[in-house]
Amino acid sequence: MYPLKKGKTAAQAHVALPAGTFEEEHGRKGFYGKSAHLYHAHPPTGWIRMEGRLRPHCMDLNKLRPADLEDAEGMPVEFLGNDDIRLCVSRRSEPMPFYFRDADADELYFVHRGRGVIETDFGPLAFEPGDYVCLPRAVTYRVAPETRDNFFLIFRSHGEFEQPDKGLLGQHALYDPAVITTPEPDAHLDDEREWEIRVLADGEISKIVYPFNPLDVVGWKGDLTAWKLNLRDIRPVMSHRAHLPPSAHTTFVTPGAVVCSFLPRPLEQDEDALRVPFFHRNTDYDEFIFYHDGDFFSRDNIRSGMATLHPRGIHHGPHPKALANQKKRTHTDEYAVMLDGLNPMRVLPAGESVEWADYWASWINREPAAAR
Repeated sequence: MYPLKKGKTAAQAHVALPAGTFEEEHGRKGFYGKSAHLYHAHPPTGWIRMEGRLRPHCMDLNKLRPADLEDAEGMPVEFLGNDDIRLCVSRRSEPMPFYFRDADADELYFVHRGRGVIETDFGPLAFEPGDYVCLPRAVTYRVAPETRDNFFLIFRSHGEFEQPDKGLLGQHALYDPAVITTPEPDAHLDDEREWEIRVLADGEISKIVYPFNPLDVVGWKGDLTAWKLNLRDIRPVMSHRAHLPPSAHTTFVTPGAVVCSFLPRPLEQDEDALRVPFFHRNTDYDEFIFYHDGDFFSRDNIRSGMATLHPRGIHHGPHPKALANQKKRTHTDEYAVMLDGLNPMRVLPAGESVEWADYWASWINREPAAAR
């Protein structure tokens, strides 16, 4: 079916909206499939009440206290997930006294705070804030922070974390593959003491003990390895004339989810173009965003270390203040990580314990009509 156009509309999406209207994108397959643009007389987030389980969520992950914060033997805590992917927080303050191997999932670490080394079969990877560290399924590793105040957001997926198809943009778009760091082998051959590997398989931990350090690899080759990428090496795609969808900022793809990175960039220069995220209702994906650093101007009362979840079936978009002030901004100054989950994401008990229950009400415009 060819695109249709009925009633009062803009000629192009996100540009020169008809006076007094609020544009909503209603799309399929995230932002990759069919879509329609609806022009409302009121903001789609202009609700005054909500009932039932469906609502937007906001969690202050700074308040999570996983076991590894105070106990070197402790593990991260899961706070969100579904059958495809699980999200965890680790605040490990001391080096692991054991090695770990996840036989159930590939892991993607995002370093929110902290510095140190992740030792792997393939060799060590130094980490710092803004790093994504990709650890394929069943890689043996050990997190050894050099700092005490550390914060890792961990994505666990039943499939691999792959680089996105960059299509017409070419292989050097978003980030040049040359900026990816892979480890040099660093065999621990003089560590003759018992070492334990904890293996997570079928949701249970088993323990294997060796009389030597199991990281005794002296060389490796192939196209499967641990690797890392830092936010500073991602160069976002931009358009000076139209606001691009989040899919333009895809960093990783994995079965059941995509991971995107939002970085500082100039805003649209065209006088008629939207400069804030457009209203949309998630149709096929639930949208999770972790706020890493900067000024999150499209959201009120959001701080570094907080996270939001906007489930399918309900609108979301900029808060009223951001929408009203969009022309006053010339650039974004934020770092954030987004995960779009294909299947419904469930807030787990740890997430519920740090949730801002009235987040849904943050879209209610409390300014008097005369001030708008």
